[in-house]
Amino acid sequence: MAVWGLIVEVTVGGGERKHVEAYVLAHVEGEREEALAELERRARDFVPQHPWNAKRRRLFRHGDGFLLVLNGSWQSYSTRFTLAELLEDSAAVPAPAEPPAPAEPPAPAEPPVPEDSVPPPPDVERDADGVPVKPAWLGRTDLP
Repeated sequence: MAVWGLIVEVTVGGGERKHVEAYVLAHVEGEREEALAELERRARDFVPQHPWNAKRRRLFRHGDGFLLVLNGSWQSYSTRFTLAELLEDSAAVPAPAEPPAPAEPPAPAEPPVPEDSVPPPPDVERDADGVPVKPAWLGRTDLP
C-alpha cells in the first residue's frame, strides 16, 4: 500500500519579503484516488494567512494537485497543494522485524508501609509559615 504526502506550498510575508514555504499537511495510506480526494477537501477548506481580506478566491486542479489563487487588495497570493508518493523518510520509525518476545512478569512490589508506622519527623525549627529554617538535606553525608 502506497503512502502519499499531502504537501502545501504557501506564500508568506508581503512586499519584498514575500516568499514560499512548503509543509507536509498529512500522510495518507491507500490508493492515489483516496489521497487526491483528501487533498482536494483540504484545499477547499484551507484558509491562508495572507491576504487577510481576499477579494477573489479561485481553486484550480492541475495534474496531481491544486492551485489556490487569492487576490487581495494590493497583491495576489498563491497556495499550491501537491500529492506525492512518499519514497523515503529519515525520521520514520522502522517496522519491527519480528514480534517482540513476551516480557518477563514484573517482580512483586514491596508492600506499602502504613502511614502510622512511619516515624514522625523530628522537631525542627520552623518559620511562621511552617517551612523548616534549616533544609533537611543540609549536613547530610550520604549525598554527593
